[in-house]
This record gives sequence, C-alpha cells and structure tokens, in this order.
Amino acid sequence: MQAVLVVSARPDLLALAPELEEAGLRVTVAGAARDAIRDEPADVLLLDLRDLSAAAVRALEAARDGHDLIVLHACGPEQIGRVPPDDAADDFLVLPAPPGELRRRVERALHRRRGIDDERFVRRGALTIDLANYRVTVADEPVALTYKEYELLRYLAMNAGRVSSREQLLNRVWGYDYFGGARTVDVHIRRIRAKIETRGHTFIETVRNVGYRLVPAA
Repeated sequence: MQAVLVVSARPDLLALAPELEEAGLRVTVAGAARDAIRDEPADVLLLDLRDLSAAAVRALEAARDGHDLIVLHACGPEQIGRVPPDDAADDFLVLPAPPGELRRRVERALHRRRGIDDERFVRRGALTIDLANYRVTVADEPVALTYKEYELLRYLAMNAGRVSSREQLLNRVWGYDYFGGARTVDVHIRRIRAKIETRGHTFIETVRNVGYRLVPAA
C-alpha cells in the first residue's frame, strides 16, 4: 500500500485525507517538520507551505533523500506567486481545493513517476502488480506471494531501474525497527525469483556488493 505523509496542522488540508484513503493510500499526519523527519518512510510527501518555512521544506526533502519520494506542495491563493518556476515538487495544490482534486494529483504524480495507471496497476513488461487487490501476474498467469514477498516486489517494481541496497529494502519493507540481517532480503528475493522468473522471464537483477533492482522493461 502506498503511503502519504501529510505535514500540516491545518483542518482544511487534513479534511482531504479521507479521499486519499478511499484511493487505497495509507495516510499519516505530522503536525510539525520535526515530527515528519522522525516518522516512518512514505511514498508521497505532502507539505503545507502555509506553515513551513523554506528552510523546513528543504530540511524535510533532504532528510528523505534517497527514497525516491514524490513531493506535493499545498499553498493558499496568496502564495501562488511565490512558488518558483524551478520548484522541485512534482505538483502543487492550491487551497481550498474541490473534492477529488488532491486524490487526482497524487494519482497522476504516481503514474508519471512510477508507472501506476488509473486502475492502480504497475506494469513492467510481462509483470503486472494489482495494487488495489495485492495480486501479481506474469504473462496473465497469477503468482502466489506472501505479504513480504509482495511488498518487496512492489517496491522494486515502483523503483524500476534504480538500485536498492539490502539495508534500504529492509527499512522500506520490514521497517526501521526490524532487527534481522541483510540475508533476510536475499532469501526473499530468491523465493520471488523462483515464482516469477519462469518461461524465460528475468525481472530482478543482482548488483554485486550493493543490492537489487528490477529491470525496467523485462
């Protein structure tokens, strides 16, 4: 499940959280920048520029560097003129926003950056991941994965072409409080390969002494 971290204490922005949850996204709220830095990893970072200084925004984005975050900025009408043309965010939302706009902007950003289509599918060659129903198919044939195997494959697929270290995969899939070693990742990757790399398909590449990546177009 994709996670959205909302950094805001404003009721008008927090009131939009249910529409993200209806889209199958997990929403976490941090009322201050310092809380967001300590929070769990997210896929989408939604920052309320009305309460965050430019320095705080930079600190948040820097603290989560390396996680391939999608960043959205929310602002009021009076701040539109202050959003620079070279703003690093993937998109921005002007509040108050009509129902459904935030959900649509998040979905479009996910599609542009990670190849998720409007029906919540990730497609990488013959590999298809149904995010709404936690299903995986290879050449239209269903593949039975455990929850951790699914989450690991999903993360690799949504970051196709990017190398992920074993430590990064442990943090993203098992969590920062997991005490198992890097061998856990190797064992799960081996099991996933045995299930999906059939009939000549090759999806996951081992990067020696670093980690793994999913081939963008297998």
